[in-house]
Amino acid sequence: MMDDLERELGRFEDLKHEDDFSDDNSTRGSKRTKPRRMHAETPRETGFHQSTRICLEHIREALLHHRWQEAAEYMACYPQKLEDTATSQSEQYTELVWRLSTEILHQHPNSKLDDYNSIYERMKHSGIRHYLMICLEHSFHLLLNGHIENAKNQLSAAESWRYGKESGHVRQQQIVKLIQAYRSLLDYMIWCDKRFTHFDTDPSSISNADMHNYFRQASVNLKEILRNPGVWDPFILSYVEMLDFYEDYEEALNVLKNYAYDNTFPPNPNAHVYLYQYLKRHEAPERKLIKVLKILQVLVPSHELMLEYSSLLLQSERKKDTQKALEVVLEMLAFACWKSNLDAWKRLKDIIEKLQLEKNWKDVVSDKMAERKNWWPALHFTSFHFRTDSEENPELVEVKASLTKILCPDLTMKYSAGQESA
Repeated sequence: MMDDLERELGRFEDLKHEDDFSDDNSTRGSKRTKPRRMHAETPRETGFHQSTRICLEHIREALLHHRWQEAAEYMACYPQKLEDTATSQSEQYTELVWRLSTEILHQHPNSKLDDYNSIYERMKHSGIRHYLMICLEHSFHLLLNGHIENAKNQLSAAESWRYGKESGHVRQQQIVKLIQAYRSLLDYMIWCDKRFTHFDTDPSSISNADMHNYFRQASVNLKEILRNPGVWDPFILSYVEMLDFYEDYEEALNVLKNYAYDNTFPPNPNAHVYLYQYLKRHEAPERKLIKVLKILQVLVPSHELMLEYSSLLLQSERKKDTQKALEVVLEMLAFACWKSNLDAWKRLKDIIEKLQLEKNWKDVVSDKMAERKNWWPALHFTSFHFRTDSEENPELVEVKASLTKILCPDLTMKYSAGQESA
C-alpha cells in the first residue's frame, strides 16, 4: 500500500516539475522555435490536483507516524480524487482509496462496523475492476465480527455479479471461483452451528433437513475445488468432515486421495497428513498408512509424524522396513528440532537392537552412516553435547552414549565423561 502511495506522490511531483519547467521556458523569450512534440504533452497540475497531492502527502505522514485520527480526517477529503475526469487512471485511484481507508479503519481505535460498511459499499461502486475483491474483503470483515449470514449474502451477491466484458476476464473468473469456495465454507460453518445446536438434542427435528440443505449447497462448490490446482486445505477438510458425518466414507477418501496424489496440484505435505489421519481414524491397514507416510517423508523428513512412521516400519516383519526405519530416524536426527529428542534417540536404539538380530547388521548400519560419518560426530557427539545433555536430560546421555561406537566404530568420540575436558 505504501508503495502505491509513494508512486502516486511521485507522479504528482512529475506534474509539478513539468509546470516549473514550462514557466522557466516562457521567460526566456518568444523567439526560440518550439520543439516538435514527439508524444502527448503531460497535463499541467491544476489547483485540484495540487490540493489532492497535498492531502495525500498529509495522509502519508500521518500513517508513517501512526496518527490515525489525523489520517482519518484527511482521508475524508481525498476520495474526491475519484471524481477527477481528467485522468484515465480511475481504477488505480479506487484501489488506493480502498486500501488507505481500510488500513486507517483497522488501526483507528474508535472505528465501527458501520464505518467499514460505508467504505466498502462506496468502493464497490467506484471501480468495476476491484468489485469482486472488495466484496470478498468485506465478507471477511463481517465474518471476523461474527456476522456469518451477512458475509454469506455479500459473497452470494458477488457470485452473481456481471458487468459486460469485464466479467469474462480470466482474472475475474478466478476470483469468482474463490468467492464460490468461500461462500461454500460459510455454508459449512452454518452447517456446523446447526449440527451442534440442534442435531444433538433432537435428531429427528426439521433442523436435520435444514442441515442437509446447507450440506448440499456447500458440496456443489467444494467438490469443484479439486478441479482447480491449488492449496485448499480448509475447504477440503470442511468437505471431508461433512461427508464423514453422513457416512459417505468412500467419497471422503477419494477426495483426500485426489488432493494428495493429483500431480497437477503443487506439492502439499498437509494433503498427505490429512489422508493419513483419515485412514488411521478409520483403522486402515498398516501397509496403507506406511504408503502415505513414505511420501510425506520425502516431502518433509523432519515432520512430527516421522516418529509414527518409524514405529510402523519397526513393527513390520519385513527386513527392508527395519532398514528403512533406520534411514528415517537418521534423517530426523539431522534436523535441529530432533537433535535432543529423547523419543527419537530411543527409537534409534530400538531399531539398532532389532537389526542386531540379523547377521549383516553391521554392514547395514555402516551403509546408512557412510555419507554421515564425516559430520555426524560434530552434530551429536562432542564434549559440548555431553555437558549440555548431562545438565538437561541425563537419560538422553545414557541412550546416546550406548550408540556412539555402533554408529561410528572407526572414530574416537568425545561424548563421554572421560572426554569432558577435551
